Amino acid sequence: MTELKLSESRDLTRIERVGAHSHIRGLGLDSSLQPRDVSEGMVGQVNARKSAGIILQMIKEGIIAGRAVLLAGQPGTGKTAIAMGMAKSLGLETPFAMIAGSELFSLEMSKTEALTQAFRKAIGVRIKEETEVIEGEVVEVQIDRPAVSGAAAKTGKLTLKSTEMETVYDLGAKMIEAIGKEKVTSGDVIAIDKASGKITKLGRSFSRSRDFDAMGPQVKFVQCPDGELQKRKEVVHCVSLHEIDVINSRTQGFLALFTGDTGEIRAEVREQIDTKVAEWKEEGKAEIVPGVLFIDEIHMLDIECFSFLNRALENEMSPILIVATNRGFTTIRGTNNKSAHGIPVDLLDRLLIIKTDPYTEDEIHKILDIRCQEEDVDMSEGAKHLLTKIGVETSLRYAINLITAAALACQKRKGKTVELEDINRVYNLFLDVKRSTQYLMEYQSQYMFSETGEVDEDDANAMFW
Repeated sequence: MTELKLSESRDLTRIERVGAHSHIRGLGLDSSLQPRDVSEGMVGQVNARKSAGIILQMIKEGIIAGRAVLLAGQPGTGKTAIAMGMAKSLGLETPFAMIAGSELFSLEMSKTEALTQAFRKAIGVRIKEETEVIEGEVVEVQIDRPAVSGAAAKTGKLTLKSTEMETVYDLGAKMIEAIGKEKVTSGDVIAIDKASGKITKLGRSFSRSRDFDAMGPQVKFVQCPDGELQKRKEVVHCVSLHEIDVINSRTQGFLALFTGDTGEIRAEVREQIDTKVAEWKEEGKAEIVPGVLFIDEIHMLDIECFSFLNRALENEMSPILIVATNRGFTTIRGTNNKSAHGIPVDLLDRLLIIKTDPYTEDEIHKILDIRCQEEDVDMSEGAKHLLTKIGVETSLRYAINLITAAALACQKRKGKTVELEDINRVYNLFLDVKRSTQYLMEYQSQYMFSETGEVDEDDANAMFW
């Protein structure tokens, strides 16, 4: 009889792809906002991280709106990493919207509408409402299933208790289904929302902690609820202004959020929503949470977008704006004028500018060490030192890209640890920008539409940067 081989099943929800900044967990600051040397995936950039920490504190307090910050530095100096660190440090409660400057020109809507939507994605509304909740420890669950399927609906009884009382509830088909879905058993402490019928499992009662010899690490033990079973609780919902706009502007309502087909939203709809949110704020039902809008490649915006940003930052409902660029003196898009970072002077004047410095050799070594751990690559110290030298001479991004390539070369030779020979092999296989430019200068006459004029060393360096 042949042996059946079962394929290994994996929980898809837990699979995370390793990205360029997936190792970033925060800004790596201590309680006094002083940057640690290596912490939460961040290395170096001490002054930039300290500045970002002060901005972060300002965002968390949520008092000041319409401030803008510019992260300026050479390519590969950690500008996006700092923005990602700020996003992780803020947590899920504070809205963080992220777009690239070039995105605005590829969307099927006007540039100002795309910017308005991005701004409103970064402004959260914390809506408070009171709801009736039944909270107690499950004593017994009885579900009567009919003998013949389909003959009659399932019926059941649920016995709940608190420290003061015990009550039996009759269950309908919807509640039976919800109990089965949540895998509710006797000894669980649950909360039932009376309005929606939603069941939330809070944990397992301490009195039933010895029911089983072994428990999984995810089992949480809680006290049996005291007082009455039925209570009034304040529930807080966090939504962005953009989500409220979409729900109120489209016929299909919130489904447009999933399809992405938000389209242009009329100004009248936004005005009505702003008025309603202001009313809720006055009544104490809602709270405005100014979040963060991060625009990468800010130099890609044109003069119309910059004018819009100037006006938008003056609005009291404006989020904190963080922008990043790797350009020096360059032409402002849509004009013939040059300016620092390709940003008009009137907008530059509003920005708090944080500069990022090139990484030192020691910092590059630490970053490569963190990336090896993140990509689950075992590399020898000699190979790491060689990769650090390559990172110093070429670029950090090129060195990081060689990690996985070297790991695959190591697998090919049936090795366990990446050695010097693997780094040498991939270094010869994949060119960096400098070597690629030198190759082009040598063989440019053999390429299509190449210019036959001589290219001097200064031009070659300009091509590199």
